[in-house]
Amino acid sequence: MVERRRRYCSCSIHGLSLPLLLLSFFSFLRLHASFAATAAAAPPLRLNSTQESILRDLSRGERIAGWNTTASNPCLWSGIVCSPSDSTSFSAVTGIALSGYGISNSSVFASICALDTLLYLDLSRNSLADLGYRFLGPSCSMKEGLRSLNLSSNQLAASLADLSGFPRLEVLDLSFNHVRGNLSTELGRFPQLRSLNLSTNGLNGGVPTSMVLSLEELVLSGNHLRGPIPPGLFAYADLVMLDLSQNNLTGDVPDEFWKLDKLETLLLSGNGLSGAIPGRLPNSTTMSRFAANQNKFTGSIPSGITEHVKMLDLSYNKLSGKIPSDLLASPVLETIDLTSNSLEGSIPGNFSAKLFRLRLGMNLLTGSIPDSIGDASKLAYLELDHNSLTGSIPPRLGECSELALLNLASNGLHGQVPDQISTLEKLVVLKLQMNNLSGSIKSAFSSLTSLSILNLSRNSFTGEIPQSVDQLSKLSNMNLAGNKISGPIPPSVGSLQFLIELNLGDNSLTGTIPKMPVTLSTSLNLSHNSLSGSIPSNIGTLKELEILDLSYNSLSGTVPTPPDLPPSLTLLVLSYNQLTGYFQAPPHVVVSTTGNPGLTTASGTDGDGIPSDGKKKNHAVLITIFAIVGALVGLCLLATVIMFSLSKRIYRVEDIGPPPEQVLPQIINGHLITMNSIHTTAIDLSYAMEAVSSPANIFLKTRFCTYYKAAMPNRSIYSVKKLDWSDKIFQIGSQEKFGHELEVLGKLSNSNVMVPLAYVLTENNAYLLYEHAYKGTVFDLLHDGRSDGLDWPSRYSIALGVAQGLTFLHGRTQPVLLLDLSTRTIHLKSMNEPQIGDIELYKIIDPSKSSGSLSTIAGTVGYIPPEYAYTMRLTMAGNVYSFGVILLELLTGRPSVSDGTELAQWALSLSVRPEQREQVLDTRVSRTSVGGHSQMLSVLNIALSCVSFSPDARPKMRNVLRSLVNAK
Repeated sequence: MVERRRRYCSCSIHGLSLPLLLLSFFSFLRLHASFAATAAAAPPLRLNSTQESILRDLSRGERIAGWNTTASNPCLWSGIVCSPSDSTSFSAVTGIALSGYGISNSSVFASICALDTLLYLDLSRNSLADLGYRFLGPSCSMKEGLRSLNLSSNQLAASLADLSGFPRLEVLDLSFNHVRGNLSTELGRFPQLRSLNLSTNGLNGGVPTSMVLSLEELVLSGNHLRGPIPPGLFAYADLVMLDLSQNNLTGDVPDEFWKLDKLETLLLSGNGLSGAIPGRLPNSTTMSRFAANQNKFTGSIPSGITEHVKMLDLSYNKLSGKIPSDLLASPVLETIDLTSNSLEGSIPGNFSAKLFRLRLGMNLLTGSIPDSIGDASKLAYLELDHNSLTGSIPPRLGECSELALLNLASNGLHGQVPDQISTLEKLVVLKLQMNNLSGSIKSAFSSLTSLSILNLSRNSFTGEIPQSVDQLSKLSNMNLAGNKISGPIPPSVGSLQFLIELNLGDNSLTGTIPKMPVTLSTSLNLSHNSLSGSIPSNIGTLKELEILDLSYNSLSGTVPTPPDLPPSLTLLVLSYNQLTGYFQAPPHVVVSTTGNPGLTTASGTDGDGIPSDGKKKNHAVLITIFAIVGALVGLCLLATVIMFSLSKRIYRVEDIGPPPEQVLPQIINGHLITMNSIHTTAIDLSYAMEAVSSPANIFLKTRFCTYYKAAMPNRSIYSVKKLDWSDKIFQIGSQEKFGHELEVLGKLSNSNVMVPLAYVLTENNAYLLYEHAYKGTVFDLLHDGRSDGLDWPSRYSIALGVAQGLTFLHGRTQPVLLLDLSTRTIHLKSMNEPQIGDIELYKIIDPSKSSGSLSTIAGTVGYIPPEYAYTMRLTMAGNVYSFGVILLELLTGRPSVSDGTELAQWALSLSVRPEQREQVLDTRVSRTSVGGHSQMLSVLNIALSCVSFSPDARPKMRNVLRSLVNAK
């Protein structure tokens, strides 16, 4: 390797000397930093007048937002690298790095092409759609000496043939564009090429074998390549990295990879490769990373495969047999992932001292966890969930002092949790649910001060919840459901400032409900206990709580009135208590009150669902008809009165309609985004402001938004969405920036995405206007009693539409990420035409202004990916997880959370064994046709891969969409 890199460690052009970047996959990520360091070390010499004039023309010609060009010397401008000449007293421009400046006009190349001393050009993460005639033509003198070209993350639809004429180009990155075509005939145009990255484009055909033999890095992931791995690939003896992941490759993997004696990284993930893992792969002495996850490999794992490999990922295949005894023992091994295979037998007892991540979940492993696990002292992630492991948790786990995640869920472990676990000061996630563990809780967990997620549900823990629970100050999710815990809920629970989900259901708790932390936002489940007293009057302080389940207790008294309930509530379960009085359910909240004989609801029934007059009468048909008609008329009138009265109580409207002197919110900025003449002539922003002043126009509420129906002067109807700027998690003072972001989002065009047509910004609120074609949400369709009529073809169409919209958003030059993707935020234009809503939220939500973790604000309960609980980064992988939950909803007909259990975890637990997967499907639709049943099973496999615990194991949306289209 040293000799190989020395061959091109420096170069000269026109008398100039400049260190070249090491050719690695991440070279472009470090490019700008390298330029800055070079510029800082070099004396600030002036350019000659010609090059200085060229740079000044560049700064004036194209609008490059945020480019710092204030210095008088262009060599000191941001992104410009100058190097001194050996032959003159002037400097020369040798590097330009203008990544992420929003450049969209190819006219920039008119100036750049004139810089014949340029060695490095980085225009990545911009909005270039074409390269322009100057860049493509023979008159571009810059091309003769250019060594490195990075145009990744743009919107280029060029082919490689367009980029001919770079005789000295060594590094080319065109990843995340729209490059299409067949590579087999186009790669020979770059005689000096050493590193080529074409990932995430639209390339088709087979894996090319027409490159120059000196190629060292080839990255073709995320394309449409198909067919087998060609034997001609093994002629490239200088290959150091080969990435063919996320394509459509099929067939066996040839044994010849071991012949590539310089190959360090081989990535084959996310294809359709089959057969056995190459038996001669262990003969490769240079390979340090091998990933072949998400394929169809069968057979056993070859012995010796980790002798030289540091990172091995064979997850989500069909591998069987026992884990080789030497697999975990290699002294260089750092990461190994064998999740979701059919591996059996025991876990080998020899562990590498360097092991950092070990994932063996969702297999058929038996036996106990080896006590020698303590030898892996650097272990940070240990996942052994969903196996058939028995025995006790080994005390030596306490020696793994770096552990951040410990997942032993869904096994047959028994006995007490060893006290040594309490020494794991860095532990963030602890999942021990669905085992046979016993003993007291307080002895093992009170010292885990870094803990964010604690799940001990479905075990046999006893004793009381300790008063010292408030020492777990970073706890965001606590699930102790399904144990034998007794005693009262300690008041110290109210001191947990980051707690967003608490599940204490199905225990033997007594006493009254104490004050809960105001941060609870996803769910509070205290069902199936022996709690007494009344529902606390301060329950309304939980402003962001979505699910409240107090069923199967001995609670008495009245139910708080809607203004005293959490305003974000979506599900309220009060069944089987001793509640009394009259209860009017809030709008947009699903309520269950069955089993409260003394409780009367607004529907005219008591808590047992029996008519409140207690009488059952028989009527003649004619009398019945008249009675029904009369009742309907009466109910309509009554509903009008109730809704008007309720709106006054909730929104504190004192008079009918706004008073004549009412002043509408002052518009700071109002703008039409759309250029469609139908909308530009119809939309009147003042009418939109009048509409939002009346609660009677509200037709939908979500966690962050309120939707109003607005009639325009020509009687056309539009939806107006209100965002409250005053909320602490919205970025204050970002109106101008938000307006610019809306302009960008408004130019998107996809039938499955709700795109704003206009916006109005006031001091405290933002209002967005959309076409009004609202037929409810997917949640309404699935869970309000209409799902019986929703057949599988309609559900599949919804899934496909959402996947198309999400793939479109993720495929933008600057990907659009969704803060809250759920069936509640997907609107329906018709029974099978979905539209993704709330696409603008990630631009204005500021996680730093929220207490707790990102999961405090990102997403709806049941859809939040597990990593959000302890990260502050919104990701595409997180969106894929949420989409996987939506797929599961469509497949099962169940909501995202049932009885305190998340749908994703329920489905994963049932799907470990293939014969149990039938239990996941909604039998109302799965049994209607053989073809539909087969397709549902195919979609189930896709959904399960989307909700993988590991973000790295989840597929990209473009591959999810491809799999859905091909599902049969």
